[in-house]
Amino acid sequence: MFKRFVLAFAIFGLAVASAESYRVTLFQRSTVKGKQLKAGEYRLNLENSKLTIVNGKESVEVPVKVETGDTKFDSTAVRYTGTGDRVSITEIRLGGTKTKLLFEEQPSL
Repeated sequence: MFKRFVLAFAIFGLAVASAESYRVTLFQRSTVKGKQLKAGEYRLNLENSKLTIVNGKESVEVPVKVETGDTKFDSTAVRYTGTGDRVSITEIRLGGTKTKLLFEEQPSL
């Protein structure tokens, strides 16, 4: 019984360890998967091709395409489409890594 518990706990630990966590600051109101995100600091939890964007108690899950660039990005950068207060996030480049997150096309606002 104890061995099963330890094995289950170890498997759970590996699953949690496989998720990567990053931070990003949005300097303007942005749309992701139809949900409005206020400007502010967000935690990004990346697991395989699923990104969870978290701010306090609010979160949104988004499918992303993960690409690896040739060189590390100096800083985290967010790319948008749209104008004014109607912008959607299309890409996030994670500073200190070679990782680029590409978001699926958002419907027109």
